[in-house]
Amino acid sequence: MKIEGGKRYAVLLATKDSDYAKKVYGGYFNVYLAAFGEEGESWDLFRVIDDEFPDVNELQNYDGFVVSGSPSDAYGNDIWILKLCLLLQTLDAMEKKVLGICFGHQVLCRALGGKVGKAYTGWDVGLRKVSIVKDLAPYYFFDDLGEIPTSLSIIECHQDEVFEAPLGAEVIGFSDKTGVEMFAIGDHIFGIQGHPEYTSDILLNLVDRLLSMDAMEKGFADEVRLRMQTAEPDRMCWERICRNFLKG
Repeated sequence: MKIEGGKRYAVLLATKDSDYAKKVYGGYFNVYLAAFGEEGESWDLFRVIDDEFPDVNELQNYDGFVVSGSPSDAYGNDIWILKLCLLLQTLDAMEKKVLGICFGHQVLCRALGGKVGKAYTGWDVGLRKVSIVKDLAPYYFFDDLGEIPTSLSIIECHQDEVFEAPLGAEVIGFSDKTGVEMFAIGDHIFGIQGHPEYTSDILLNLVDRLLSMDAMEKGFADEVRLRMQTAEPDRMCWERICRNFLKG
């Protein structure tokens, strides 16, 4: 699926499509399109986890890039991760808009000189309230929210985190679990630790898969399911912020 038209964007997909994502959404690419795509745009897919990368001579033709989540470690040295870091450094030098989500947030931080590693406090799965830094610099992607909210709830699923944002970055969101939930560099780099694109059903299916792989304890998984039944993420607000960033 592709939205044809004027502005051009690309999803750098750093994960394999789960059977559930393929069956219900036609793949994760469509999840990102539903969250961030609009009429009159063209969106391309590059499965970077399978070593599919945009041609360096085509980069100038894109208005923005989205780097997805991944089960891989952003601090790993797989060839595709190292190539992705080089690409992100190039895009930063070109001042192309790059939105990093979860793994994308972490690998963007690593590529630009920050520090990333395994979270000392373990898994963060489910809803997390992200506090927005007071006296925020005038980032345009918050402009149409009226008064900037003090906090927003987002779906999280990670066991790695950003320890230190890159030089020149501003930390604009934090939580009681993670010190760098959001960071920005100028008006072209934006990292979000949570998943603004996730629906509750995507997370719950992921929890089931982690449980079946013995990557998560049953008691913890049950707690996540219970919390997801009683609260909802601020998805519309997050999607608006991300679209504003990519298209502002």
